[in-house]
Amino acid sequence: MADRPGEVVGGELTAGPGLGNQGPDQGYALKLAERFAGQLVLAAGEREDDALAGCVAVALRRASMFGRAPVVHDLRLALELFGFLDEADAELVAWRRDQFAGAAGHHGYHVKLRLADLIPSDTLRLTPAAAAEARTDNWRTPLGL
Repeated sequence: MADRPGEVVGGELTAGPGLGNQGPDQGYALKLAERFAGQLVLAAGEREDDALAGCVAVALRRASMFGRAPVVHDLRLALELFGFLDEADAELVAWRRDQFAGAAGHHGYHVKLRLADLIPSDTLRLTPAAAAEARTDNWRTPLGL
């Protein structure tokens, strides 16, 4: 029972468009992202900070679906989905260049929110290896495009 002033009771203020995906210890995803710095395979016009910011948002959504804090596998799944850990299809690279642009900037909240909401829940339940395999078959399918 909520007995503290200011405690949110019910789901009306915690779920809905533009409110993100709440979960415990979400800041830890930023620490996990540091592990991948310098390891991403980027094309001309892509920025590492944008790629990591967008993938952190997807990782946080995945972790919150399971009701837990983020783990490295959440971030690895996001990086695999978008092809940042190896050479990706040229069409995927062109698509993600536009989709991730500005994710790490001051106005990147909506970019990150759109990226997190883009991925179907079924895809977020995959293992990172299964996500990588699904992307190699047809990169659009696991992204819900």
